[in-house]
Amino acid sequence: MDLNRPSVVAVIVAAGRGTRAGGEIAKQWQTLGRRRVIDWTCAAFSAHPFVDEIVLVVPDDAPVDWMPNGVRVVTGGESRDASVLNGLQAVEGRFDLVLIHDGARPLVSVDVIDGVLNGLKGAQGAAPALAVTDALWRGDAGKVSGTQDRTDLYRAQTPQGFHLADILAAHRSHVGGAADDVEIARAAGMDVVIVAGNERNLKITTPEDFDRAEQYLENTVDIRVGNGFDVHRFGDGDHVVLCGIKVPHGRGLQGHSDADVGLHTITDAIYGALAQGDIGQHFPPSDPQWKGMASHVFLEHARDLAGQMGFAISNVDCTLICEEPKIGPHALTMREKISELLQISLDRVSVKATTSEQLGFTGRREGIACMATATLVKG
Repeated sequence: MDLNRPSVVAVIVAAGRGTRAGGEIAKQWQTLGRRRVIDWTCAAFSAHPFVDEIVLVVPDDAPVDWMPNGVRVVTGGESRDASVLNGLQAVEGRFDLVLIHDGARPLVSVDVIDGVLNGLKGAQGAAPALAVTDALWRGDAGKVSGTQDRTDLYRAQTPQGFHLADILAAHRSHVGGAADDVEIARAAGMDVVIVAGNERNLKITTPEDFDRAEQYLENTVDIRVGNGFDVHRFGDGDHVVLCGIKVPHGRGLQGHSDADVGLHTITDAIYGALAQGDIGQHFPPSDPQWKGMASHVFLEHARDLAGQMGFAISNVDCTLICEEPKIGPHALTMREKISELLQISLDRVSVKATTSEQLGFTGRREGIACMATATLVKG
């Protein structure tokens, strides 16, 4: 965490039943595209560089195995404001700012989150909204009974951001229900600035909203490409581990872990596509707990991080550079292992080999190098 900026926690409220959306389970657990609504929502905040922790507020009967990875789970209350209070109390004193978000708004963008955080630099609260542009009517018994001036009217969205201590005090002193956290903040005398919302940041309420969200997802694709490069020297041993496979050889590879140069390189390629540093930042070689560790642990971490950030791994391409051992006889088995570890189909995994024409350290048979490319897709 950057100590020069305020610490930020996202409290995602997903304790409601959402009966108007239809379905056998609450809307937040239903599927939208290739993942659940709540997974999209959590991934949006997990991917934001300034969000340090996510707290997910859920019903008391929500199965544990339904919970997304990388979130702290808190049990909700009988009403929305009670659920928010539970979430706020769970992080009391640990963060400077809080973003309170509806779990059923899965398409919140980085720009909207940025707008709220920037709004908090000079205000007690900040919330996204869209100006009302349609004509407004009042109705009585199914007939138009009058009109309503739409000047200065806005459609509220989330996340609604506040200084954590202030909004927690406001919730504790609030009596009765509230439509949202801005209402509670204003009742406590807090000023809340309006920042730009986005039409995509819809709240799923009815079955038709699922269709709208699907259309937004179909029209949005975020493609990331990362590359990796790694080298390990030969040492004593009777085999090498390459791409998760044990290959007999007269020498082994040296390294802090199992020295699997193939998996290390693919792992770095995934981290690179996510702009999340490299394998050494996540698993420092100075830390003795990683000594001798099987490299599939590192690759699985990168895979899971991609999922938490909303990305699917589209394909990986790995090239091993060595004079020996011969890779060709083992390439298919290596592809199958990588396919299993990344949970993608075999036709999305490439493993090939080349020599350096007896030039350089690989040509002198002093070690093995590897380069890899990974493509990740969100949307």
